[in-house]
Amino acid sequence: MKFSEKWLREWVNPAIDSDSLDEQLSLAGLEIDGREAAAGEFSGVVIGEILSAEPHPNADKLQVCSVTDGTETYAVVCGAPNARAGLKTAFARIGAVLPGNFKIKKAKLRQVESFGMLSSEQELGLSENHDGIMELPSDAPLGMDIREYLDLDDQIFDVDLTPNRSDCLSIAGLARELGVLNKMGVNQPVLNRIVAEIEDQPKITLEAPTACPRYLGRIIRGVNIKATTPLWMQEKLRRGGIRSLDPVVDVTNYVMLELGQPMHAFDLANINGAITVRLSKENETLTLLNGTELKLNPESLVIADEKQALALAGIMGGEASGCNEATQDLMLEVAYFDPLSLAGKARDYGLHTDASHRFERGVDFKLQERAMERATELLLEITGGKAGPITEAVSEGHLPTRKPVTLRKARLEKLLALRLDDAEVNDILTRLGLEVTDTGAAWVTQVPSYRFDISIEEDLIEEVARVYGYDNLPVKAPTANLIIQSRSESELSKRQIRELLISRGYQEAITYSFIDPKWSALFDPNNEPLALANPISADLAVMRTSLLPSLAKALSHNQKRQQARVRFFETGLSFIKQADGSLSQEPKLAGLISGNRFPEGWAGKTEDVDFFDLKGDLEALIDLGNNAERWQFRVASNPALHPGQSAEILFQQDDGQQVTAGWIGALHPQLMKSLDLKGKVFVFEVSLACITQAQVAQFQSLSRFPEMRRDLALVVDAELPVGQLIQEARIQGGEWLQKVTLFDVYQGKGVEEGKKSLALGLTWQHPSRTLTDEEINTQVNQVVTAFSQGYAAELRS
Repeated sequence: MKFSEKWLREWVNPAIDSDSLDEQLSLAGLEIDGREAAAGEFSGVVIGEILSAEPHPNADKLQVCSVTDGTETYAVVCGAPNARAGLKTAFARIGAVLPGNFKIKKAKLRQVESFGMLSSEQELGLSENHDGIMELPSDAPLGMDIREYLDLDDQIFDVDLTPNRSDCLSIAGLARELGVLNKMGVNQPVLNRIVAEIEDQPKITLEAPTACPRYLGRIIRGVNIKATTPLWMQEKLRRGGIRSLDPVVDVTNYVMLELGQPMHAFDLANINGAITVRLSKENETLTLLNGTELKLNPESLVIADEKQALALAGIMGGEASGCNEATQDLMLEVAYFDPLSLAGKARDYGLHTDASHRFERGVDFKLQERAMERATELLLEITGGKAGPITEAVSEGHLPTRKPVTLRKARLEKLLALRLDDAEVNDILTRLGLEVTDTGAAWVTQVPSYRFDISIEEDLIEEVARVYGYDNLPVKAPTANLIIQSRSESELSKRQIRELLISRGYQEAITYSFIDPKWSALFDPNNEPLALANPISADLAVMRTSLLPSLAKALSHNQKRQQARVRFFETGLSFIKQADGSLSQEPKLAGLISGNRFPEGWAGKTEDVDFFDLKGDLEALIDLGNNAERWQFRVASNPALHPGQSAEILFQQDDGQQVTAGWIGALHPQLMKSLDLKGKVFVFEVSLACITQAQVAQFQSLSRFPEMRRDLALVVDAELPVGQLIQEARIQGGEWLQKVTLFDVYQGKGVEEGKKSLALGLTWQHPSRTLTDEEINTQVNQVVTAFSQGYAAELRS
């Protein structure tokens, strides 16, 4: 909201300059967004009168005007279409300086000398209006400096109010605040009650009292709408960011800026019968004052007569009932609209007006009669006419109520870290307009009707702190007894997981928890995702059942920006709908790799990543938990993964039961094609609850006795997973088997087709003695027998 500093100082004028006023309001929570001069920098411009305007002898669009400043007469060439004899206007004499350091000199235009310049509002930096030269009232004193006449040595402040401070969307509200901050009274305009000169009254019915519990109307007959709005009012409107239109519109806008109450005037001749405040009817239409034709949404609040809707309540009037040059009689309206009932209604139609801005935030529900009297007084003064009595329709039960709010003294002292004198707190609350009762331990306050934002104790504490001055409050650090949270050694932290993956070249991704329904169907067709009721966009419409679509989208984003080598991981929730209708939210860890195995460099050759790169990273993560024997990879198919390059990840729980902990593999070729992904892409996703389980480390001394190793060369079926053999070897190898190592895989000459040769190294070691060859041979035979019987493995000769 913009306001004129001089207008504000008419209400309350503290002994502070503009900079201090700016700072004071900002520190009080009424942030000043900007400040500008009421007019451009110019000098030497006075009030002049055009005595005559003759056509230029050498130009069709120019006139040669005879202009007087009250002492001398000058010949001035002017091209403004409104230049005419008898007009008083802004006259820049020779030597004047206009905004932009434009100096006025004697000039010759088409062989005719010009001694000065007649100026428009734009040329003086008053507004963007350049349709013609300024038109001043006929009683403007000739020769008077235009800056002095228009009182242009003024500042225009732009205040950015938070939505809860709608009481300051007016000069009256800002003056109240400034008065409170400076302990000064406010000079409100004297309210003169208008004595009715005619008996005409509108008939008003409230059919929607919840949305509009109070509506006032008054008939004014015999107005002269062609009257000129006083220059002082035009200037205050201009400095408030509103363009002057006609005296009726100007008065209603002026009262809105002055008191904060939006108003509207109807042409009485275009109203058919009684006024009804109601909700819109089905398929009802309304053409607004700006010419926009609306098909009204259901539940839109309108002001209507017996035939049609006249206005969109609290937003904008209708064209059919608007005032025009032929208007002689008015129906002036003023109303209180419930903020919640109007919230968002203007945006539904792509509108935002000064009225809707105020009504959506809240207008004082006791202000309507005062605004009506003020507007009537100004209208009668400017346009003439006779006013009838005020007609009020009100539903008291639907008007807001103000409950007492209690402020405990101990609570105030605790939160402010300061003990304020009771008299000072009482003074602050009273100056804020509250009725205060001191009960000894607390203050019980009755909140004024214009303060919608005060309803609980914390609101009062904020008000006291704000008025006392935040910068006056002591700096005191809070104290708290904090207990360091213990963490079990049998549980890995997310930090450990992140650090390991980052050390292996990964970057952590943070993505949305909602994804495109099409992507969800591609990655997890077996689970129906939860649809969002109000999605951000169509491609973020469902909750993810897996983290993999989000990482794949991040990969696509990077590939389109020439980032070929990508390693991502993410921890987050997946959302699965259960059979009973509930929603399961499971924390998961997912990873993705694509591109070269190593960063580009002179020391290494270029190789693409493969399945075992990702499996190695995941196994390193598993090793953090010191429980690798509880994990197993089993060949299985997944709709999102390549049929021949995917595995199910199994985890053995404490009760011995083996559960599916996740999946690992290459993305399915069809899915890659659908998502337009390049190269090879390998992914894993695993339950965070499983991966964070760890085996507590236990001390075990190093054996002083030698290791015994036996190497086995086996020929097995080519499709047999090596993990099964290693697992079997650990079971059959006895108590002292320390490790099983796969050190060679071979297929080719010397090995039957459909078979493969595996070389396993088995190492034994006893902690307290040297193992004998006989003991080792017994264990080796036991392992070989198990391989032969269970997996049809043969020793390679």
